[in-house]
Amino acid sequence: MDLLDKNGYNLRELGNINIVLGKNGCGKSTLLKEVEKSLEAEEGLTKYITPERGGHLKHDPKLEVSFISQNQDWISNQFRKNQYSQFKQQSVLQYRKLETATLREIEKTPVLRNDLDYTFDTVVTKINDLLSNIEIKRSDNDFKVYKKGTEEEITVEQISSGESELISLAIECLYFSKQVSNSGINILFFDEPDVHLHPDLQVKLAKFIAELVNDTDFKVILATHSTALLGGFFNEHDAKFCFMEQNQKDLTFESLGEVYKRILPIFGAHPLSNLFNESPILLLEGEDDVRIWQQAIRSSNGDLKVFPCAVDTINKLNQYEIEVGKIVKSVYDDARGFSLRDRDDNPEDIDDKESVIRMRLSCRAAENLILSDEVLNILDTNWPELETRLNTWIESNEAHSKYVDMVAFRDSEFNRKGFDLKEIRNILIGQSNSNKPWEIAVGQAIGQLKSGSIPQNFSENKLCNFLGRKTINTLVN
Repeated sequence: MDLLDKNGYNLRELGNINIVLGKNGCGKSTLLKEVEKSLEAEEGLTKYITPERGGHLKHDPKLEVSFISQNQDWISNQFRKNQYSQFKQQSVLQYRKLETATLREIEKTPVLRNDLDYTFDTVVTKINDLLSNIEIKRSDNDFKVYKKGTEEEITVEQISSGESELISLAIECLYFSKQVSNSGINILFFDEPDVHLHPDLQVKLAKFIAELVNDTDFKVILATHSTALLGGFFNEHDAKFCFMEQNQKDLTFESLGEVYKRILPIFGAHPLSNLFNESPILLLEGEDDVRIWQQAIRSSNGDLKVFPCAVDTINKLNQYEIEVGKIVKSVYDDARGFSLRDRDDNPEDIDDKESVIRMRLSCRAAENLILSDEVLNILDTNWPELETRLNTWIESNEAHSKYVDMVAFRDSEFNRKGFDLKEIRNILIGQSNSNKPWEIAVGQAIGQLKSGSIPQNFSENKLCNFLGRKTINTLVN
């Protein structure tokens, strides 16, 4: 579905759930309000929910009178304000309307009328399923709050801001779902529903919204800069998203593909914080590389701060770099990501791609790091000793399936930095004096390099020489 020329905005290829991801100040709120306002006169139902939702979950008689006495345009404009200090009080009013709407729904729907298990308590249960420590129970006019599973009542002032947000937002969503029109477009516009919500609660809210959308004929367009909230919609087949840049007016939505499903949990570990600036994503070719850098992080005594992420194959690395660049640019200020690839037969130098600093190893591949002097030392050996053992192995193993590869390595004059060692790495480790997995040994050496336990030395066959100056300057210094 497309929404075209809506107060100057074009939204293309919308799904049932649509997420606009962008930094503060890029115009997300204006986009939602202007598009919602343009649809107000058309068939269907729309509503905009403001990002700053103030107040307490209490019944306010004055607010109720005010809402009754004002026209719909005034009410809609109150909701379009970026800050609405009585939002939660009006959610209590919506709760009362939700109960009435549910009872009317039961009256009008034969299937529900015959289902004795479907009552307003069924709707209240949906709200309580979002809450871990408290629950709401029906009272004479609205609801009261209790510690979950008990009869111990607590005041609304005692509940956390996150719990208060969930109750209020759940009521808004449920009441909207009961009002949807049978004709026209029904869209709920959500501005930063993640505000005041821990990432775990954001995921709960995402699943709640998705279930409601799947059960009811309406769509959601929400704006956020939380990748945790976006990740909560991973498994929804018709969830789409787009990145919004400053004052962008033309947006095309796309599905959450496998690339995003792999990289976004890393970003979701720290939405809306500066932690990503301190611990950027590090894109790597495969799981072996991830194990190396995970060990390096542990061995650096906390000095090395990156989030390793495998992309499976080198062929996918360019795509991952592009998508990571989009996320970094759209969500974070002055942030960056990293990628590290094997050199293989390519030049060592590689250009950066927008916010992603790209590196190549100076040696052929990660396996070559095994033969750096520092890693050999961690494997309780050294090159002269290992070279002797390798020559002995070649003389004694002509029938071995890797004999030809080992001879080729010898004939390269044991080119430790440039020979392709992938087929013989297990033999190399087997000829050392250690039982350590090679990834652990390499990671320990890098970690010790970062912590200063191993001095930096760019001489031939040293670890710094194999890693390369750009890798050292970017990840180690």
